[in-house]
Amino acid sequence: MTYRDVASKQVLIWACTAVASRMPVAMTPLALVFLVRERPGGYTLGATLAAAYVLGEIIAAPVLGMRLDPARGRRRLVAGLAGGTVGFAGLGVLAGAHPVVLAAFAFLAGGAPAATAGGQRALLTALVPERAVAQALSAESMLMSGVWAVSPVAVAGLALEVAPRVPLLLAGALMASSIVGQLLLPAGWSNGEQEGEAGRARTRVLIRAWPVYVTGAASITLMGLSELTLPALLEQRGIGVGWSGPMLAGMALGAGLGAFLYGLRSWPGRLRARSVVLMCGMSVFVSLAALIPGAAGIAIALVLAGMLQSGALITRNLSLREALPPSALAAGYSVLYAAAGAGYAATGSLAGGLLQVVTPSTAILAGVQLTLVLTALGWWGEARRDASSADASSAAVGPDVVTAPGAEGAPIAGGCDTERRL
Repeated sequence: MTYRDVASKQVLIWACTAVASRMPVAMTPLALVFLVRERPGGYTLGATLAAAYVLGEIIAAPVLGMRLDPARGRRRLVAGLAGGTVGFAGLGVLAGAHPVVLAAFAFLAGGAPAATAGGQRALLTALVPERAVAQALSAESMLMSGVWAVSPVAVAGLALEVAPRVPLLLAGALMASSIVGQLLLPAGWSNGEQEGEAGRARTRVLIRAWPVYVTGAASITLMGLSELTLPALLEQRGIGVGWSGPMLAGMALGAGLGAFLYGLRSWPGRLRARSVVLMCGMSVFVSLAALIPGAAGIAIALVLAGMLQSGALITRNLSLREALPPSALAAGYSVLYAAAGAGYAATGSLAGGLLQVVTPSTAILAGVQLTLVLTALGWWGEARRDASSADASSAAVGPDVVTAPGAEGAPIAGGCDTERRL
């Protein structure tokens, strides 16, 4: 299991397509603020447009994700990318339009391509050998860490040095170019053999994976709270708020390094146990960032927290592969994406409320406590689900089990395959 197993022409095309389709996602919240900041009440309007964009993502991701056909998902992915292109282009071209018009385009830009990330992740894991899935997801995480590190700098530079509408026009051009890459990739990520069964019970199957969504959203919530409260924390410590940008960039680079290290080898223990260890470690480093008085210590703690967060998110994606049939994977990834978006949106409200009544460091520590509670809930849910699945398998296999002579009691199921690799 090495990164060589991931290297191929198809994966390279996928990587270019993924960067072109997800760079706009990383650029948009800040780009919307710069777009309208010169208007009266510009910052409030920018936050409202960003909320409309995120709302579009949260609503559309699970709805569109469940409608993706594993055998022919490319059609809907291309349609979603086209809709996103229209949304971003409308924001850039009609920058001076009425706020309601801008909110509608922001909602379209967030909602139309909301299932793209889930569909592309399912496609990526189908492009590599089964043994290299963890490495493929690690490579994806590294790629996205780079995207999120570069995007804020690009947005600020273009908006301030060229024009406020340019970042959104660039986002539209990038998303349009991703359509070409998507058309060069396979039409789907599954042969559709299980689609009938999965289609009839899709909602029930996705609901059973709720513990994965809980822990995935918990990690995003904690890191989101850290990002949003970092300027206030630096001000509380007497450190220039201008350091928040480099610190957040360092955290993103740390996430990329953590993803690389995770993919270098196979790790012991169950996925849910690895997730708990990584989430607890991340919580420790975020707590240290809230308590350490010096800028260097805060920066190091955030880098280490980012490293562990990327590993935790990879375990969540791998856990979904265990919990869902192949035909439901894209929908599951889309629901996880929506859960993360909802967690980040809730983080904004939580941060705003807490900073009104407590210090920034206390607000971060409160977020750590909430994360640990959600992590424990997710672990309990996964353990309970696995135990139920094991009991059901034992009950189903029990009557047909025979023992092969000389096999020291090894069970052989009478005429049925009792193990399913997802």
